Amino acid sequence: MTSSPSAPGDGGRTSVVVTGFGATTPLGGDVASTWEALLAGRSGVGTLEQDWVARFELPVHIAAQLAVEPTETLSRVQARRLDRSEQVALVAAREAWAHAGSPEVDPERLGVVIGTGVGGAVALLDQDDLLENQGLRKVSVMTIPMLMPNGPAATVGLELGARAGVHAPTSACASGSEAIATAYRMIAMGDADVVVCGGAEACITGITLAGFSQMRAMSTRNDDPASASRPFDADRDGFVIGEGSGIVVLEREEFAAARGATVLGRLVGYGMSSDAFHITASPADGEGQARAMTTALRRAGATGSDVGHVNAHATSTPIGDAAEFASITRAVGDHAVVTAPKSTLGHTLGAAGALESIITMLSLSEGVIPPTANLVHQDPAITLDVVTGEPRRVQVDLAINNSFGFGGHNVALAFARV
Repeated sequence: MTSSPSAPGDGGRTSVVVTGFGATTPLGGDVASTWEALLAGRSGVGTLEQDWVARFELPVHIAAQLAVEPTETLSRVQARRLDRSEQVALVAAREAWAHAGSPEVDPERLGVVIGTGVGGAVALLDQDDLLENQGLRKVSVMTIPMLMPNGPAATVGLELGARAGVHAPTSACASGSEAIATAYRMIAMGDADVVVCGGAEACITGITLAGFSQMRAMSTRNDDPASASRPFDADRDGFVIGEGSGIVVLEREEFAAARGATVLGRLVGYGMSSDAFHITASPADGEGQARAMTTALRRAGATGSDVGHVNAHATSTPIGDAAEFASITRAVGDHAVVTAPKSTLGHTLGAAGALESIITMLSLSEGVIPPTANLVHQDPAITLDVVTGEPRRVQVDLAINNSFGFGGHNVALAFARV
């Protein structure tokens, strides 16, 4: 494996490092509490108490809701003017920025890339209810800024004064990872020195659950929420929706070194591909997903045999987990140690790839891989080395984080241990 990443246009000379993490999740209000809960195998999935669950006669009564409400850290006025997806992005971005040491950077060299799969669903539904029940005058003047999918990125960009570009990839459940890959490219192409990037999602609503339920994509284990998300298990029956945000600060290595920043991880490659197969399903052979991984490894100057760990997308759907198994064995082999954080975090859609990138880097830096919960009877057709029960202590030099989304979006990120 070579020591520096390469991307089109950088001539192989630009190294990209990570200097800050931030998160708010169903397991905790920050990175430290989320990581602690993940290692302990605690679940963030619980029973929904909203009245619309019964009113709409939804077959799904469970979700992974935030452990800490954004309103506990945001001002009342600010929270009122932001959709929930924007709130979580701002909370996580503030933590990441502080963790990176609040870099002093020319605003024209500072970028923001935050993806979301759905965007401002909560604001859209709330404002539509006001319009229908109370009329035009009750609709907020902030309705459009709250519902637009680029709202989380724009909110953080305004907070930080970023002028190198503010972007918002919308590629379903691959959005957060695509945002990190886009940020990498901005730095590698010389467009920015620092990019705040990741994903945000908060769309636990009646229509979202109804739509996924009609697709039969979600678990209906309502009587035991904590065991509902079962990646790679023979009895898996669908994913559990979650909400949250994960944000990382990427920097050009020379810039980070000049300011004395602490390097938390290295992003050494990325791969993006599309299946052109089906709007919601992946091909059984995982060919497109494997291409994303192979491309990430090529950019990292590595091969599948160099990969010691895979943070799997693994949503707990029968078709999806099987396809990912095929893709991992195709691109990496079956030797890598695997974990599936959605077993306790739930599936945070557009935020998942960013949250799991943070988890991947913590696994590398701390030499410990979190267990996959609820894996009681591993699918006999899936012969991966999946961590279960207790965290596994193992030193890994190179890891892959996978994110795949409806529409056939595939993103793989390669991280190296510092």
